[in-house]
Amino acid sequence: MSQVPVQTIHRDPALFYWILFPITVVMILTGILRHYATILLQTTPKKLTVLAMREQREMIRGINLRTNGSAISRSSFEGRKTYMVDAFKDGRFLKDPESKGKPPANPMTDPAGMEAMMGMMKGNMAMMIPQTLIMSWINAFFAGYVILKLPFPLTIRFKSMLQSGVATPDLDVRWVSSLSWYFLNLFGLQSVFTFILGNENGADQMSQQMGMMSPGAGANMFGPGSDPSKMFESEAENLEVAEHDYVLEGIEARLLDTAA
Repeated sequence: MSQVPVQTIHRDPALFYWILFPITVVMILTGILRHYATILLQTTPKKLTVLAMREQREMIRGINLRTNGSAISRSSFEGRKTYMVDAFKDGRFLKDPESKGKPPANPMTDPAGMEAMMGMMKGNMAMMIPQTLIMSWINAFFAGYVILKLPFPLTIRFKSMLQSGVATPDLDVRWVSSLSWYFLNLFGLQSVFTFILGNENGADQMSQQMGMMSPGAGANMFGPGSDPSKMFESEAENLEVAEHDYVLEGIEARLLDTAA
Protein backbone atom coordinates (compact mmCIF):
# COMPACT_ATOMS: atom_id res chain seq x y z
CA MET A 1 0.00 0.00 0.00
CA SER A 2 1.53 3.30 -1.09
CA GLN A 3 2.04 6.01 1.49
CA VAL A 4 0.86 9.57 1.04
CA PRO A 5 3.89 11.76 0.26
CA VAL A 6 4.78 14.35 2.89
CA GLN A 7 4.16 17.88 1.65
CA THR A 8 7.22 20.05 2.16
CA ILE A 9 7.50 23.79 1.65
CA HIS A 10 10.93 25.43 1.79
CA ARG A 11 10.41 28.56 3.81
CA ASP A 12 12.78 31.39 4.54
CA PRO A 13 13.89 31.16 8.23
CA ALA A 14 13.56 34.94 8.41
CA LEU A 15 9.75 34.54 8.34
CA PHE A 16 9.94 33.60 12.02
CA TYR A 17 11.68 36.86 12.95
CA TRP A 18 9.82 39.18 10.57
CA ILE A 19 6.26 37.81 10.68
CA LEU A 20 5.49 35.22 13.38
CA PHE A 21 7.43 36.83 16.23
CA PRO A 22 6.30 40.44 15.51
CA ILE A 23 2.61 39.45 15.29
CA THR A 24 2.82 37.63 18.63
CA VAL A 25 4.63 40.48 20.37
CA VAL A 26 2.24 43.09 18.96
CA MET A 27 -0.77 41.06 20.11
CA ILE A 28 0.63 40.76 23.65
CA LEU A 29 1.52 44.47 23.87
CA THR A 30 -1.89 45.42 22.47
CA GLY A 31 -3.61 43.29 25.11
CA ILE A 32 -1.61 44.97 27.88
CA LEU A 33 -2.42 48.44 26.50
CA ARG A 34 -6.10 47.45 26.22
CA HIS A 35 -6.06 46.39 29.86
CA TYR A 36 -4.80 49.76 31.08
CA ALA A 37 -7.00 51.68 28.62
CA THR A 38 -10.02 49.82 29.99
CA ILE A 39 -9.03 50.81 33.52
CA LEU A 40 -8.67 54.48 32.50
CA LEU A 41 -12.00 54.49 30.66
CA GLN A 42 -13.92 52.94 33.52
CA THR A 43 -16.17 55.30 35.44
CA THR A 44 -16.59 55.03 39.19
CA PRO A 45 -19.99 53.42 39.82
CA LYS A 46 -22.40 55.53 41.81
CA LYS A 47 -23.39 54.31 45.23
CA LEU A 48 -26.91 52.94 45.45
CA THR A 49 -29.39 54.43 47.86
CA VAL A 50 -30.74 52.38 50.74
CA LEU A 51 -34.07 51.85 48.97
CA ALA A 52 -32.40 50.82 45.69
CA MET A 53 -30.14 48.41 47.57
CA ARG A 54 -33.13 46.91 49.39
CA GLU A 55 -34.97 46.51 46.08
CA GLN A 56 -32.13 44.47 44.60
CA ARG A 57 -31.44 42.43 47.73
CA GLU A 58 -35.07 41.42 48.17
CA MET A 59 -35.23 40.24 44.57
CA ILE A 60 -32.09 38.15 45.13
CA ARG A 61 -33.62 36.86 48.36
CA GLY A 62 -36.70 35.66 46.49
CA ILE A 63 -34.59 33.93 43.84
CA ASN A 64 -32.49 32.23 46.50
CA LEU A 65 -35.60 31.03 48.33
CA ARG A 66 -36.98 29.52 45.13
CA THR A 67 -33.74 27.81 44.13
CA ASN A 68 -32.40 26.75 47.55
CA GLY A 69 -35.62 26.33 49.51
CA SER A 70 -35.08 22.59 49.85
CA ALA A 71 -32.45 23.28 52.52
CA ILE A 72 -35.05 24.51 55.03
CA SER A 73 -38.13 22.79 56.47
CA ARG A 74 -41.52 23.00 54.77
CA SER A 75 -43.00 25.25 57.47
CA SER A 76 -40.12 27.71 57.18
CA PHE A 77 -40.33 27.64 53.41
CA GLU A 78 -44.08 28.23 53.35
CA GLY A 79 -43.80 31.10 55.82
CA ARG A 80 -41.12 32.87 53.82
CA LYS A 81 -42.92 32.11 50.58
CA THR A 82 -46.23 33.62 51.77
CA TYR A 83 -44.53 36.73 53.11
CA MET A 84 -42.46 37.36 49.98
CA VAL A 85 -45.30 36.66 47.52
CA ASP A 86 -47.53 39.18 49.29
CA ALA A 87 -44.74 41.75 49.51
CA PHE A 88 -43.76 41.33 45.85
CA LYS A 89 -47.33 41.71 44.63
CA ASP A 90 -47.96 44.77 46.81
CA GLY A 91 -44.72 46.46 45.67
CA ARG A 92 -43.54 46.73 49.25
CA PHE A 93 -39.85 46.64 48.30
CA LEU A 94 -39.94 49.08 45.38
CA LYS A 95 -37.66 52.06 45.80
CA ASP A 96 -40.36 54.19 44.18
CA PRO A 97 -43.76 52.69 45.01
CA GLU A 98 -45.55 55.45 43.10
CA SER A 99 -44.02 54.21 39.82
CA LYS A 100 -45.91 50.90 40.04
CA GLY A 101 -48.10 50.43 36.99
CA LYS A 102 -46.38 53.18 35.04
CA PRO A 103 -44.29 52.49 31.90
CA PRO A 104 -40.54 52.32 32.49
CA ALA A 105 -38.48 55.45 31.90
CA ASN A 106 -36.86 55.94 28.53
CA PRO A 107 -33.21 54.82 28.85
CA MET A 108 -32.18 57.62 26.47
CA THR A 109 -33.42 60.20 28.95
CA ASP A 110 -32.35 58.36 32.11
CA PRO A 111 -28.92 59.59 33.33
CA ALA A 112 -28.08 56.19 34.79
CA GLY A 113 -29.04 54.48 31.54
CA MET A 114 -26.97 56.90 29.47
CA GLU A 115 -23.98 56.32 31.74
CA ALA A 116 -24.29 52.53 31.36
CA MET A 117 -24.58 52.83 27.59
CA MET A 118 -21.52 55.09 27.43
CA GLY A 119 -19.53 52.61 29.53
CA MET A 120 -20.49 49.76 27.20
CA MET A 121 -19.56 51.87 24.17
CA LYS A 122 -16.15 52.65 25.66
CA GLY A 123 -15.54 48.95 26.26
CA ASN A 124 -16.50 48.08 22.68
CA MET A 125 -14.20 50.79 21.32
CA ALA A 126 -11.31 49.52 23.44
CA MET A 127 -11.81 46.06 21.90
CA MET A 128 -12.68 46.85 18.29
CA ILE A 129 -10.29 49.68 17.38
CA PRO A 130 -7.01 47.84 18.24
CA GLN A 131 -8.15 44.64 16.53
CA THR A 132 -9.20 46.52 13.39
CA LEU A 133 -5.83 48.27 13.20
CA ILE A 134 -3.87 45.04 13.73
CA MET A 135 -5.87 43.16 11.11
CA SER A 136 -5.36 45.98 8.60
CA TRP A 137 -1.63 45.96 9.38
CA ILE A 138 -1.38 42.20 8.81
CA ASN A 139 -3.41 42.35 5.59
CA ALA A 140 -1.23 45.17 4.26
CA PHE A 141 2.20 43.69 5.01
CA PHE A 142 1.88 39.94 5.68
CA ALA A 143 -1.04 38.74 3.53
CA GLY A 144 -0.48 35.43 1.73
CA TYR A 145 2.48 34.20 3.83
CA VAL A 146 2.64 30.65 5.17
CA ILE A 147 4.68 30.91 8.36
CA LEU A 148 4.59 27.57 10.21
CA LYS A 149 3.44 23.96 10.15
CA LEU A 150 1.66 22.35 13.07
CA PRO A 151 3.32 19.13 14.36
CA PHE A 152 0.05 17.19 14.67
CA PRO A 153 -2.48 16.06 12.04
CA LEU A 154 -5.80 17.84 11.55
CA THR A 155 -8.96 17.24 9.54
CA ILE A 156 -9.87 19.23 6.46
CA ARG A 157 -12.45 21.20 8.45
CA PHE A 158 -9.63 23.25 10.00
CA LYS A 159 -8.37 24.42 6.60
CA SER A 160 -10.52 27.54 6.41
CA MET A 161 -9.55 28.51 9.94
CA LEU A 162 -5.78 27.94 9.62
CA GLN A 163 -5.20 29.16 6.08
CA SER A 164 -7.08 32.45 5.86
CA GLY A 165 -5.76 34.57 2.99
CA VAL A 166 -4.06 31.64 1.22
CA ALA A 167 -6.10 30.40 -1.77
CA THR A 168 -4.39 27.03 -2.29
CA PRO A 169 -6.84 24.10 -2.16
CA ASP A 170 -4.06 21.46 -2.29
CA LEU A 171 -2.06 22.84 0.65
CA ASP A 172 -1.79 20.57 3.69
CA VAL A 173 -4.19 21.63 6.42
CA ARG A 174 -1.38 21.78 8.99
CA TRP A 175 0.19 24.86 7.38
CA VAL A 176 -0.79 28.13 9.08
CA SER A 177 -1.02 31.50 7.33
CA SER A 178 -0.12 34.85 8.89
CA LEU A 179 -3.74 35.99 9.15
CA SER A 180 -4.76 32.73 10.82
CA TRP A 181 -1.86 33.10 13.25
CA TYR A 182 -3.39 36.44 14.25
CA PHE A 183 -6.74 34.77 15.02
CA LEU A 184 -5.03 31.97 16.96
CA ASN A 185 -3.27 34.59 19.08
CA LEU A 186 -6.48 36.55 19.50
CA PHE A 187 -8.24 33.61 21.18
CA GLY A 188 -5.22 31.78 22.58
CA LEU A 189 -3.34 34.36 24.67
CA GLN A 190 -5.72 34.34 27.64
CA SER A 191 -3.29 32.35 29.80
CA VAL A 192 -0.44 34.75 28.93
CA PHE A 193 -2.54 37.76 29.91
CA THR A 194 -3.60 36.01 33.10
CA PHE A 195 0.06 35.33 33.96
CA ILE A 196 1.10 38.95 33.29
CA LEU A 197 -1.95 40.92 34.46
CA GLY A 198 -3.80 38.54 36.78
CA ASN A 199 -7.22 36.93 36.57
CA GLU A 200 -9.32 40.11 36.50
CA ASN A 201 -7.77 41.76 33.44
CA GLY A 202 -9.16 43.82 30.58
CA ALA A 203 -6.96 42.17 27.93
CA ASP A 204 -9.01 39.00 27.73
CA GLN A 205 -11.43 39.78 24.92
CA MET A 206 -13.50 36.63 25.38
CA SER A 207 -14.05 37.36 29.07
CA GLN A 208 -15.11 40.91 28.28
CA GLN A 209 -17.65 39.70 25.75
CA MET A 210 -19.02 37.13 28.19
CA GLY A 211 -19.22 39.79 30.88
CA MET A 212 -21.26 42.04 28.61
CA MET A 213 -23.66 39.22 27.75
CA SER A 214 -24.06 38.01 31.37
CA PRO A 215 -23.21 40.65 34.00
CA GLY A 216 -21.97 39.46 37.36
CA ALA A 217 -23.74 39.45 40.66
CA GLY A 218 -22.47 42.94 41.51
CA ALA A 219 -24.17 44.47 38.49
CA ASN A 220 -27.46 46.32 38.70
CA MET A 221 -30.29 43.80 38.25
CA PHE A 222 -32.71 46.53 37.19
CA GLY A 223 -31.02 47.91 34.13
CA PRO A 224 -32.13 50.83 31.97
CA GLY A 225 -35.62 50.32 30.56
CA SER A 226 -36.57 47.54 33.00
CA ASP A 227 -39.71 47.60 35.12
CA PRO A 228 -38.98 46.47 38.70
CA SER A 229 -42.67 46.09 39.58
CA LYS A 230 -43.22 43.59 36.75
CA MET A 231 -40.04 41.73 37.71
CA PHE A 232 -41.30 41.41 41.30
CA GLU A 233 -44.69 40.19 40.08
CA SER A 234 -43.02 37.63 37.83
CA GLU A 235 -40.88 36.38 40.71
CA ALA A 236 -43.99 36.18 42.92
CA GLU A 237 -45.62 33.92 40.33
CA ASN A 238 -42.50 31.74 40.22
CA LEU A 239 -42.57 31.43 44.01
CA GLU A 240 -46.24 30.47 44.03
CA VAL A 241 -45.65 27.48 41.76
CA ALA A 242 -42.34 26.49 43.36
CA GLU A 243 -42.34 22.98 44.81
CA HIS A 244 -40.63 22.11 48.07
CA ASP A 245 -38.74 18.88 48.71
CA TYR A 246 -36.95 18.98 52.06
CA VAL A 247 -33.55 17.33 51.67
CA LEU A 248 -33.36 16.48 55.39
CA GLU A 249 -36.74 14.74 55.50
CA GLY A 250 -36.31 11.53 57.53
CA ILE A 251 -32.59 12.11 57.92
CA GLU A 252 -32.50 10.33 61.28
CA ALA A 253 -33.86 7.10 59.84
CA ARG A 254 -31.60 7.31 56.81
CA LEU A 255 -28.56 7.90 59.01
CA LEU A 256 -29.41 4.93 61.21
CA ASP A 257 -29.92 2.73 58.14
CA THR A 258 -26.46 3.59 56.82
CA ALA A 259 -24.86 2.96 60.22
CA ALA A 260 -26.60 -0.38 60.73
